[in-house]
Amino acid sequence: MTEETGRIENIAGPVVECSGIPAVRMYEVVRVGNQQLIGEVIEVGEEEFTAQVYEETSGIAPGEPVHATGDSLSVELGPGLLGSIYDGIQRPLPDLREMSGDFITRGLSVEGLNKEKKWQFTPSLKVGDSVEPGDFIGDVPETGIITSKILIPLGVKGEIIEIAKKGEYTVNETICKVKDAQGDVHSVMMMQRTPVRVGRPFKERVGMHTPLITGQRVIDTFMPQAKGGTGAIPGGFGTGKTVTLHQFAKWADAQVVVYVGCGERGNEMTEALEEWPHLKDPKSGRPLMERTVLIANTSNMPVAAREASIYVAVTIAEYFRDQGFDVALMADSTSRWAEALREISGRLGQLPSEEGYPAYLGSRLAQFYERGGRVKTLGSGDRMGSVTVCGAVSPPGGDFSEPVTQATLRIVKVFWALDKDLAARRFFPAINTLTSYSLYFGTLQKWQEDNMGKDWPDLVKEALALLQKDQELREIVQLVGPDALPESERAILEAARMIKEDFLTQSALHEIDTYSPIGKTYRMLRIIIKFSKKMTEAVQLGVQVRRILELSVLDNIARMKISPWDSYNETMDTIERKIDGEFQSLLQELSESGLLHHESAQ
Repeated sequence: MTEETGRIENIAGPVVECSGIPAVRMYEVVRVGNQQLIGEVIEVGEEEFTAQVYEETSGIAPGEPVHATGDSLSVELGPGLLGSIYDGIQRPLPDLREMSGDFITRGLSVEGLNKEKKWQFTPSLKVGDSVEPGDFIGDVPETGIITSKILIPLGVKGEIIEIAKKGEYTVNETICKVKDAQGDVHSVMMMQRTPVRVGRPFKERVGMHTPLITGQRVIDTFMPQAKGGTGAIPGGFGTGKTVTLHQFAKWADAQVVVYVGCGERGNEMTEALEEWPHLKDPKSGRPLMERTVLIANTSNMPVAAREASIYVAVTIAEYFRDQGFDVALMADSTSRWAEALREISGRLGQLPSEEGYPAYLGSRLAQFYERGGRVKTLGSGDRMGSVTVCGAVSPPGGDFSEPVTQATLRIVKVFWALDKDLAARRFFPAINTLTSYSLYFGTLQKWQEDNMGKDWPDLVKEALALLQKDQELREIVQLVGPDALPESERAILEAARMIKEDFLTQSALHEIDTYSPIGKTYRMLRIIIKFSKKMTEAVQLGVQVRRILELSVLDNIARMKISPWDSYNETMDTIERKIDGEFQSLLQELSESGLLHHESAQ
């Protein structure tokens, strides 16, 4: 397509007003100024149009040329995505560094996929087969964990008249030719280009009945996420949003992870880039980066690129969903993305809404989160795939009543509320179990009962009831002191303490405790609830709580979180037997001494 050329009329930070291209379209990519900075049209008038520029605009001046490319902002999808690190508009950061050094030069054009690398392609269809959009035509072992599927792109339907043999090909070589009903021949490559502003199509949405196991006990137990679900994790500075999302990305049982650092501090993304290549996937033992795509758009990068970064991320996630994978998308943080919307809206002179955010903040957030879901993908058969979207929110001062948090909570179905008081006490993850919630409890219950235990829902209810009662008793203790409480209520406080300290707290830095298999989480909770019931029964018989706290099994319970992943069942069996034995011995001892009857009478 021939590029049309206009001129710059006015510059206001990332917002540039231009003229001279009457046929320009909304969201068309333009090249701005003599340095050919990348921009996107966001407002179109009769004579002029406005573009947001994804690079620093200092140094460009009115009168410089603007070139319309005729294309929408798109991403390149195909083999080579996994393990890659991109900026907010899918430019590989290692390639940018190679071209310009540690400081990125403006106006660089780098393709998202390597066009020279050859990939081993194995065809799964043959000449004469009929295909439609979304069908698999072959496999490419992209990493040691993931084998990518090559898909028939949209608009291509008909009969295969030519298909490549097993061998090595680049992503832009023709590997298949399809003849449609009109006799036209379409060439198919491994690579596709997809606009980021519109979601990739699918057949239909389906129910979400399988949990996304994160390996974080507080989440998997009290506010579980479903595969294909949406969740938000708001919290003030220092409460652990980024570390919690990093834990999600590292250990969630999604097959592919897309992590976008949207406007976050550079040191946090640096930590992820340095640490993740050395982490091992708990299932395969391979490096986690082999199933991860990282998009780094830090706070010192141009603000307009934040607005594009989450669309780039969710489009990449949808591509893997269409191959039948379960994908987890982590966005950290949507507040920084909303700040980019606010800045650009202000530069455009749009009427501000609450706290200066644009009136369309809620609808833009909804458009992003609604691209998650579990779907029946295009193509033959009933292939399923999912995109689970989890976004961090950074409310100023930890105020959950601010617009971004409130708009997000109206959309998502899982809410993990980070509590600054818990964080101040070094209680991590600092998720408040009594203010957080999940709306997927009902749909996930059957899976939990089938895969964990029929008693799992009852265990969760009992644990929540203990934590609720503990909060009520804490208020009384602050007024009259713990000595004023009866033994039965002291037992409740002790059981709640065990839940909080021995179950809910989890170290992201410990080599074992960083990840808790769901079976281990179930056994741990069952042991604590069993101990709580035994303690309640003993107290009713007249045993003092102080005597119960002398039992040696409490040390075993406190250490069960660091029992190895491959042998926790033996450890838990031993602890359960020890609980039974020590309570039986205690009751027998007190009974023989006559103390049970005496204390009951008291």
